[in-house]
Amino acid sequence: MENNKNHPQVKFGKTGVLIVNLGTPDSTKWLDIRKYLKEFLSDRRVIEINRFLWQIILNVFILNLRPSKTAKAYKEIWMNEIDKSPLLYYTELQAKKLSEKMDNEKTIVDFAMRYGNPSIRSKLNFLKDKGCENIIILPLYPQYAAATTATVCDEVYRSFMKMRWQPSLQIIPHYESEPLYVDALVKSIKKKISEISWKPDLILASYHGIPQEYFDKGDPYQCYCQKTTRLMNEKFQDILIQTTFQSRFGPSKWLTPYTDKILEKLPGEGKKNVLMICPGFASDCVETLEEINIQGRETFMSNGGEHFEFVPCLNDNSDHILLFENLIRKYLI
Repeated sequence: MENNKNHPQVKFGKTGVLIVNLGTPDSTKWLDIRKYLKEFLSDRRVIEINRFLWQIILNVFILNLRPSKTAKAYKEIWMNEIDKSPLLYYTELQAKKLSEKMDNEKTIVDFAMRYGNPSIRSKLNFLKDKGCENIIILPLYPQYAAATTATVCDEVYRSFMKMRWQPSLQIIPHYESEPLYVDALVKSIKKKISEISWKPDLILASYHGIPQEYFDKGDPYQCYCQKTTRLMNEKFQDILIQTTFQSRFGPSKWLTPYTDKILEKLPGEGKKNVLMICPGFASDCVETLEEINIQGRETFMSNGGEHFEFVPCLNDNSDHILLFENLIRKYLI
């Protein structure tokens, strides 16, 4: 058959790996914060109330009032020397170090954000244009929830709907009980304890909360969080690790116990030395660095606490990258 010289060149033969984190504003400026919040809070999996009512609340009240408060929180933890949020910085490093572990002749590793930049759609198009016939998505949420992992899937599927020639697709769903994940968490706790001069009375494992209603409807997220804590407790038996939930938003009931309320009352119960870890976050971010390590610390100490330490997220450490590599290799064709 005669070759058609007008046929567009098509690259092929590659596998693309896309790790996906929650997202971050482009800067701490009010408009950038507002843009990010609008995208995030417009997601129907994040906010499930009546759409008409929510759009009024969101556009009339929240997007005019909340950006200033959120900007203040981001300014507390922003990496000014490189003008990036910690979440973006660590996710970039994760992708870079993971890429070094893979066969770059056949595999291209990149990262995207569910909300903000770089977008999932732009990165999927990039990988396809580079000749990736197979795509593996790793949402950086160890514990599955509809408002996290599922909404990444939603955006991936929407992006594929725009493609005439689609790659094959595999999505890694959750890894809350993967031995490498649990071991990495336990190792990070032991490392922090070795660096301090006091023994914790209690270790709080604080996970991002979801509305109680979502759990009642069948979301398995709480069960996965409890499972991770149980597995950590089995490997770390001399100090109790307790599950709590943070970052509630709005007047409805969320998963309990609430992290901030527990921190308020612990000193009065004689537990004045506390270690905090946030197992559900793959990268340090405003929820871990500002909400826990700044606000949580202040709450605990102002109520009579004596010692408070925060265990950093796994970020780009070697145990975390090994976990990612192990998860992904199971899906390589």
